[in-house]
Amino acid sequence: MKLLLTSAGIKNASIEDALVELLGKPIAESSALFVPTAIYPFPGGQFGAYRAISGTGPSRLSNLGWKSLGVLELSVLPSIEESAWIPTVREADALLFWGGDPLFLANWMRRSGLTDLLPTLRPEAVYVGVSAGAIAAASTFVETYTEPPRGTDGPLKAEDVVFSTPDGDLDRTLVTGQGAGLVEFAVIPHFEHPDHTDASLANAEIWASHIPSPTYAIDDDSAVKVVDGSVEVVSEGQWKLFTP
Repeated sequence: MKLLLTSAGIKNASIEDALVELLGKPIAESSALFVPTAIYPFPGGQFGAYRAISGTGPSRLSNLGWKSLGVLELSVLPSIEESAWIPTVREADALLFWGGDPLFLANWMRRSGLTDLLPTLRPEAVYVGVSAGAIAAASTFVETYTEPPRGTDGPLKAEDVVFSTPDGDLDRTLVTGQGAGLVEFAVIPHFEHPDHTDASLANAEIWASHIPSPTYAIDDDSAVKVVDGSVEVVSEGQWKLFTP
């Protein structure tokens, strides 16, 4: 499986070209499944899921002109027969993992059986992650929370670190979680974004110091491309690699 891990979707021509290269054919000839699960823990997540799926939100992903586009909601998969969804996943050219809460997403990836299924997919299949969708691809990741996350399982560790943001936001606690283990590095999205002050350079350095693997901090105009273990940053913006 190939991967394209982004901060905010297909934001520019360089990232779109990288996606087409990974697919090996035009987007208009490719099938995709959209995974909105990570957005539901947020207030108004139901509306955010609709905007993401319908392509009416600010980030481009579902509205790229796919040949076909379906919705893969992870939270329903344990209650239906595997024969109703696994063949569809195996046939898809791309799996599109939307943003939201990476702990919640990683939890449902495990509970649904998708974490175990992903490594067995066709080598030409592409995992496209946006924000939380990119974070959850790692073996170990961190995220900041104002309250302990709910609706998750698996090993969680609350670090003795508090992030104070300059815009007067509530203090945030760093939480470490277990992802799908598809890559040997971690991702910090929204690097130096004015609306994501806990991903400032100073805070990103703290995040990375709690991750036992290389960590890519990427802004919304950057992405990390992975093919056969080879890692390349595609960027029209700014990014930084932290090493443990």
